[in-house]
This record gives sequence, structure tokens and C-alpha cells, in this order.
Amino acid sequence: MSYENRYSYIPQTVLITGATGDFGQAFAERFAALGCRLVLAGRNERKVKTLASNLESSFNSKIHSCVFDMKDKAGMKAALDALPAEFAAVDLLINNAGLGLGLEPAYECSLEDWETMISVNNTAMVQMTRFILPGMVERRRGHVINIGSTAGSYPYPGGNVYCATKAFVKQFSLSLRADLTGTKVRVSNIEPGMIETQFSRVRFKGDDEKARKVYENTDNLHTEDVAEAVVWCATLPPVFNVNRIEIMPTTQSFGPLAVERFD
Repeated sequence: MSYENRYSYIPQTVLITGATGDFGQAFAERFAALGCRLVLAGRNERKVKTLASNLESSFNSKIHSCVFDMKDKAGMKAALDALPAEFAAVDLLINNAGLGLGLEPAYECSLEDWETMISVNNTAMVQMTRFILPGMVERRRGHVINIGSTAGSYPYPGGNVYCATKAFVKQFSLSLRADLTGTKVRVSNIEPGMIETQFSRVRFKGDDEKARKVYENTDNLHTEDVAEAVVWCATLPPVFNVNRIEIMPTTQSFGPLAVERFD
């Protein structure tokens, strides 16, 4: 096999959760451009169908819209069970849906915010994976790409449960790899650092001023940078599994450990 052909693997059917978010749209555009069939999952029907229409017209892509809330297990299962035959054999699942809420210390945080992050970032991710995985194993073809975060390795003040949920994503991804040995199903965890998206606006519940301060006066990465990493992992030949990719802008790095000092 020639070098050029060896790196021409293209997934056939790609399911993206959180498809209307900043990352989701960037992923959808890249895989539509590759000619993949897309299953776009989101909770806002208008946004999902608008994205699907735009991609269909721009890339002549085959797209199926799935509308459900990630916290609704029954709705998720019903949407997957109703996939048309043409879209049912998902061979690339991108678990992208997720969010951060609040930046207060643990003793002041909203318990509801904590529960929402766990529900979306972890519970819904494992449910979606469990629903899709048996088909991949049966066909001996598939790839699960989870969107984690550097927060899963490097906690920060106020990150508390958000950091914990992303640490779960990292360990779940590695554990899946262990379970899937011999099945030809791949698992990758993409761990971005500071990316300029709507993430902080959601975290601060619409406070644009707070969100802007997170990204001001520095050079941040953008959604296209993360999409590039995801597409690279997904289009490598099936013999090649990327376990983890950690990505940061050059302007972001690690801080010293906190030390309490006494007078």
C-alpha cells in the first residue's frame, strides 16, 4: 500500500453530539467536506435543522437530524432507534456535548449546576457510547472520539466538578480502549485547553463581560484547531489508534502549585 493511500481512510457515518455548538459545527463542516454521512444531534430543533440545511447546500452531504436533550435517556434511545437504515451503521461517534457551569469555590457552588455537568458531561456520554458501541463491535469497524479537556489533568480554582467530569472522560476513554482490545474499534480522547468559544458565556450564564475577560489580551486557539485534531485522528488508517491528544495555545501553560503561607 502506498504512503498516500495508507492515509486516505474516511469514516462513512459520523454521529456528533452537541452538533450546534462551536466545536460541533466545526466538526460537522470538516466531515461533510470529506463526504461523510452525518447524524447531527442537538436539543434545539431549529438550530439542528438549520445547520443540516446549510451543510447539505454547501457540501451536498447526506445528513440526518436528531433532536433530543442529552439528559433525556429515553429520548436519546428513541432517536437512535429511529435512525434510517442509511445512517444506522455509525462508524465514528464524536461525544462532543458538554458544558461548564460556574466558577465559585466548591462550598459556594450550585448543587444543581454540579448535577447538570455530571449528567451531560458523563452520564449522557456513557449512555450514548453504550448505545452505539455494540454495532461497532459487531461490524468490527468504529471509532469513539471523546472531547475531554486539559481540565481533566490540571485542576484549577473553581473548576471542582467540571474538572472532575473531564478527568472521568479521560479515564473512561482509556478504560474503553482496554475493553475493546481485539475488536478493531478505536477510542481517542481530545483534550483542548483555552479555546475561544461560547464555553465561558455558558459558564457565566450569559454574562458577556465575564466571558470576554477569559479570552482578552492573549492568543487563544479556535474551534478549527480542535477540528483539525479530530479529523486527523479519524482519518488515520484503522491500524493506528491515538489514545490522547492534549492541546494548548502557546500562551497557556501550567501554574505553580498553590501553597498557603503563614505570617
